[in-house]
Amino acid sequence: MKRLLTSIALTLLYIGIVPAQSPAHLRINETLLRKIQMAEYFISHFYVDTLSEEKVVDDAITGMLRQLDPHSTYIKAKDVERSNENLNGSFEGIGVQFNMVEDTLVVIQPVSGGPSEKKGIIAGDRIVMVNDTAIAGVKMSRDDIMRRLRGPKGTKVKLGIVRQGVKGINDFIIVRDKIPVFTLDAHYMVDAETGYVRIGSFGAKTHQEFMDAVDGLLAKGMTRLVLDLQGNGGGYLAAAVDITNEFLADGSLIVYTEGSSQPRRDFRADGKGRLQQMPVVVLVDSYSASASEILSGALQDNDRALIIGRRTFGKGLVQRPFDLPDGSVIRLTTAHYYTPSGRCIQKPYTLGDRKDYDDDMNERLKSGELTADLNTLIRAEGDSVAVAGSDSVLRVLRTQLFPDTLKYRTLQRQRIVYGGGGVMPDIYVPLDTTKTTLLHRQLNAKSCVVNTVLRYMDKNRKKLTRTYPTFDEFYQQFSVPQDMVDMLLAEAKTAKIEYTDSMLQVTLPHVLPHLKGLLARDLWDMSEYFHIVNPLNDIYLRGIEAIKEE
Repeated sequence: MKRLLTSIALTLLYIGIVPAQSPAHLRINETLLRKIQMAEYFISHFYVDTLSEEKVVDDAITGMLRQLDPHSTYIKAKDVERSNENLNGSFEGIGVQFNMVEDTLVVIQPVSGGPSEKKGIIAGDRIVMVNDTAIAGVKMSRDDIMRRLRGPKGTKVKLGIVRQGVKGINDFIIVRDKIPVFTLDAHYMVDAETGYVRIGSFGAKTHQEFMDAVDGLLAKGMTRLVLDLQGNGGGYLAAAVDITNEFLADGSLIVYTEGSSQPRRDFRADGKGRLQQMPVVVLVDSYSASASEILSGALQDNDRALIIGRRTFGKGLVQRPFDLPDGSVIRLTTAHYYTPSGRCIQKPYTLGDRKDYDDDMNERLKSGELTADLNTLIRAEGDSVAVAGSDSVLRVLRTQLFPDTLKYRTLQRQRIVYGGGGVMPDIYVPLDTTKTTLLHRQLNAKSCVVNTVLRYMDKNRKKLTRTYPTFDEFYQQFSVPQDMVDMLLAEAKTAKIEYTDSMLQVTLPHVLPHLKGLLARDLWDMSEYFHIVNPLNDIYLRGIEAIKEE
């Protein structure tokens, strides 16, 4: 272990992170390094019980990082590849989307062009064996099943498949391959002129996915765009910069980064963007973070788009990966993100205190921020804001979120925008808590909705495909039938969910579109799902209104 710690120090020297002639505050402190080595030696050699030296070191690194900001993390070697899959745009495996019905893996649909589709795997197939080992009926964990299905490109895996209408277990030999991971969730035409694109995260291929979607929408007549970043937790800075570049004029500042040991670095538009004249609104919510905030902050500060929704998460810290000798990685915060007007995206935090930071969303709800109409405060241009004397919530929120010290000006129209953590939208859409009842939350939490869709699809896939050959026909003509509702109630009974008739009547109008949307997802893809469920989303509806007013 002493050799490992010394190796870490030497690695830092060799890769140039801590050069021998670097400033004093960047040099290795030999006394402290020796202290760490001795502490590890004493623990591993003299502790009362037998310990894993590897775990001791892992826990020590984790402990050091825990005393820093909330986003500096340690990733063990065995977890590095999986942590990068979504960002890198692919993984290696058999290429199926699946879900678990009770303890059986059911294929939702094979990845288009993937190895399973090429071998004839179809939606509705049940994978019950992998390499002659049963995975159904044995209570195997989802992670364990995933490990058996995935593997290096070019390797073979034998699947035992049960298919409706076919006797017995049928064997398929699948040659694993690279499977694409898409970060763009959906795109479709809302009407004859309005295109919609939803980005789930920012990865290595997001810009290309985005432009492919844009090309398809332009071919269908798009003249204005709704860009949905709700729930987008971020990802690669470069992907956010590349997409933002499509909207901004040459030389426009997109974002800059700066840290105590990292000089300021500006990212600017190159003037080659194809959407510089395209009217656009951006949808955000409290879980839009990091790269999402870079994109929305840049378009807002350059007066290029209206931002609609709720204050974003407030993750404005730049992490840089540092590789360790055993293949593990430290993702260390090295700088802050700043929007073009100079706003720091990062919300406040206390070093080493994760509890309050992690509880931020609950505090937003308790304070009334999520449910209050903040538009009067957002649109105020003067030093004082007229707030109704009886509205104590708005008075408190004005002090917390809209003080003069957090005011900034956009670069073109000199509109007031606010810093202090996250991006405050131009049009605020309060959270309507009445739209999600307790019964609705229980049905989702206990997988009743998903299980109902899987069971209904299992029995009716051929009929649905025959009756609705196109999504447009399904969208216009299909209504959730009573037997599907009965399946949902049976699932609720099995899950021991108690409810009254009045609770059910309030809940069903919000659940039925999700049932229909999930059916559409299984028959087609995620674009069709969002096409159906988006009209339930107040932020989406306000965004459609706003883009038509542009």
